[in-house]
Formats: sequence, C-alpha cells, structure tokens
Amino acid sequence: MSEEPTSPANAAQIEYWNAAAGATWVQYQEQLDRQLAPLGLEALRRLGPAKGEAVIDIGCGCGQTTLDLASRIGNDGSVVGVDISAPMLDIARHRPVSDSATRPQFREVDAQSSDLGRAVFDAAFSRFGVMFFSDPVAAFSNIRRALKPRGRFGFVCWRPLEENTWLLAPLNAARPLLPSAAPADPLAPGPFALADANRVQSILNDAGFASVAIEPFDTLIGSGNVESTLALTLKVGPLGTALRENPQLKDKIACAVREALTPYVTPAGVLMPAAVWIVLAGADLAAGDS
Repeated sequence: MSEEPTSPANAAQIEYWNAAAGATWVQYQEQLDRQLAPLGLEALRRLGPAKGEAVIDIGCGCGQTTLDLASRIGNDGSVVGVDISAPMLDIARHRPVSDSATRPQFREVDAQSSDLGRAVFDAAFSRFGVMFFSDPVAAFSNIRRALKPRGRFGFVCWRPLEENTWLLAPLNAARPLLPSAAPADPLAPGPFALADANRVQSILNDAGFASVAIEPFDTLIGSGNVESTLALTLKVGPLGTALRENPQLKDKIACAVREALTPYVTPAGVLMPAAVWIVLAGADLAAGDS
C-alpha cells in the first residue's frame, strides 16, 4: 500500500483535514475520543473483529479505533489505519500500544482512490470516516476490493442533524445571532452525507456489497462539564463551521450555547442525545472489480 497523500478527486477534503479541521481534532483529541467512544464501540461490537484477523480502519483519525481493533485481534492479527490528515496521523503514530495488541500501521492515503490492496483484509471498519468522499460509490468499491471474498465491512455514520440534539441544540441557540446562510447540499461530502439510509443502501449496492444491514442506534454522549463541552461545541460541527466564518460573534454565541447546554448537565457531565446508523455489509457475493 503506497502512500498517496494527495488526490485530485478529494482535494478540498484533503486541504480541510490538514488545516482547520485536523488542527481542531488534534487539539481536542481526548475530548472527542470520549464523546465518540460509545458510538464506535457499538459498531465494533457488531462487526466482531476476531483474534488473528487483518483489519483496515478507514478514516482512522487520531487512532483510537485503530488501537481498539489492535487490542481485539491480538498479536497474531494486523491492523492498518488510513487517513488523509497528516496532523491526526502524527498523533495516532505516537499513541502507546499494549503488549497484548499488534502494533498498527498508519498510512496517509485517500481510501477513495489509493491502492488499498486486493483481497487482503478480513474486515474493514470506520467510525465517522466514510462521509467525506467526493465519489462514495468509487470509495466503497475501492474498500470492497481490499476485502477478502468473504470479508465484511462495518461503520458508523450520523443520522440527520435534526435527530442529533448534541449538535442541533447549540446550533439552534446560535442561529438568531448568525447571518442567514444558504441550505447545505445534503449530498456533499460532510458529516451528514450518509444520513439517508436509502442512500447508504444504494451506494453500497452500487459498490458491490451484499447482505447490507442498516440499523439505528441512539445513546447519550458527552465529553466533560459545561465549560469543556462549550469549548468543543464552538469548534466542531455546523456551529464550528459558522464560527470560523464569523469569529467576531464567538462571545455572544458562547453565552447562548452555554445556556442551551445547561439542561443536559448530569453528575457525569453534559450528556446529550446522539443518533447514528450502524452499517454492516458483506463482500462475499460482491459483483466484479469494476
């Protein structure tokens, strides 16, 4: 698997994840890992990586899920984490690995267009790393080709923004203070590009996957107290994007968002509803390699 950090097809995403977004995820890596862990762990549970398997982690980011995979497959297995973000991969490469886990490899490649190998992995996994492809059918086809004939693919992606209170409540609190903006293209690469289950089904079918199962999963997620949650909320998701374009509004919006977070305070910190799809698919009956 050669390293190909640049790809004309995903040039905008590569720039984004090596600049503002990558810097944010590196800065808030521990908080984001805490927040997303329950969602990734449920998807891992359903995928069921086994001892001795070879697994690829798509959009591995700062490496938490890659390390989780490594601990599950043990020293007899192998794990490769791939991502387009150099700063996030730098964090991943320096994270400690337990003695009972295989040491993952990390590669700066574009899973849509780079050669991931042919029929080399027993399983592929992704925690929120598959919504950013300019051509999702091409990307998922490329991932399928890297799977063995009876390989399997499991990933977790967001359901619609309207179902994700952890993002929607802060955004709604900020909207009266933000300039009006044109509606986002629901099919463009971004967090909610795979929010429509019918679209996910169609993409996977077109990519040659079989036995597709798409199940909703809801839980509460959080990363800390009100102030730490506020700091993260102002940096990520749709609100983070809006504030990067309107930084002069940060102080006013922070007050409104802090108030919106208060009803979700618990003894364990701020916990808010999150809604995802957990998707499983098989490569065993896949069509040809076109």
